Amino acid sequence: MNYTESEIMEYIEEEDAKFIRLAFRDAFGVQKNISIMPSEVHKAFDKGIPINAKAIRGFEGCGEAVLYLKPDPATLSVLPWRPDSGRVLRMFCDVCKGDGKPFEADTRNILKDAVKAAEEAGIEFKFGSELEFYLFKTDDEANPTKIPYDEAGYLDIAPLDRGENIRREICLTIEEMGLTPERSHHERGPGQNEIDFHYGKPLKAADQVTTFKMVVNTVADRNGLYADFSPLPIADKPGNGYHINIYAKNRDGEDVVKYAAAGILDKIKDITIFLNPTDASYNRFGNGTAPTKVNWSREGGSELMYINSAGTKVELRSPDALSNPYLVHALLIYAGLYGIENKLELPQEMDESSVLLPKSRREAMKNAKNSDFIKELLPESIIDKYIS
Repeated sequence: MNYTESEIMEYIEEEDAKFIRLAFRDAFGVQKNISIMPSEVHKAFDKGIPINAKAIRGFEGCGEAVLYLKPDPATLSVLPWRPDSGRVLRMFCDVCKGDGKPFEADTRNILKDAVKAAEEAGIEFKFGSELEFYLFKTDDEANPTKIPYDEAGYLDIAPLDRGENIRREICLTIEEMGLTPERSHHERGPGQNEIDFHYGKPLKAADQVTTFKMVVNTVADRNGLYADFSPLPIADKPGNGYHINIYAKNRDGEDVVKYAAAGILDKIKDITIFLNPTDASYNRFGNGTAPTKVNWSREGGSELMYINSAGTKVELRSPDALSNPYLVHALLIYAGLYGIENKLELPQEMDESSVLLPKSRREAMKNAKNSDFIKELLPESIIDKYIS
């Protein structure tokens, strides 16, 4: 809901809120925040709350010492784990320059521009998220270990699945924040879990991923555990994926997601460094059912992209949760638009001659560095941060 400033002030008073967290992200999607008192809310909406730009990854080259956070009222939510008296609210923010214009390296702004480009082309995109994470025990000083919380496997139940109550608490907490999870279950690895979300508009879906990771980390910590979203937490066990379901229709309501899928396959090597930003990302490829080739199938195995027989459901399986969902969604939109505008056809299913995904971060960086597609879409400061 898009609240007005006066409605937010009324809500703050009704909820006895004493702190408002203004959240934003650095270039890699890591959430940052600054807390303000209710008396500062008008200033936040009017001129923004200043932050030190040079201290944020990806913002260093902005040419301005100070950037400003302006909250998006549609993202207002209560942090359920904070006290009922003196509650804490949270709003996601856009990052602006001193003249009030959007900061070009703010990845939320980059996604907004991508959504606008899709709207101008008459295309509506939506994304659904499937995120995997491990739960590890902590030691006596609350430091994370590599000891899994349980030894359960795929779709196991309690008592073998010890994460059942943790997933339940995560889902209920997320619901209190206005989001609706779709499914939750134990995954294949020991202590590995998955929670999925329905399709949502690109910006809301990216906000949802950011909120989800915060909630998982918080609930795990409250239960004396450590949540690990990294691509390959245990070398010989299944890795963590961030599978993305993609929806695309034109203004006539026609499904054009197969063209979008063809565009993503065509540009996947150019964008992989942004979908898989760490060295561990490439160790995950080929582990278990994680993909290694630029291919697709209707079977749902180890391919890069699953497309159902009707051609209406598309799932991209290469990204991992250390990526920035705002950049990921933006690049998938642009690659999808490329496929739609050129009416690209999918390559042969499970083509044996399929090219390989990058085998290393260095190779992925080189692909992005040499890509005119990337240079046209992303600010130089973001590209430099990923390829350095």
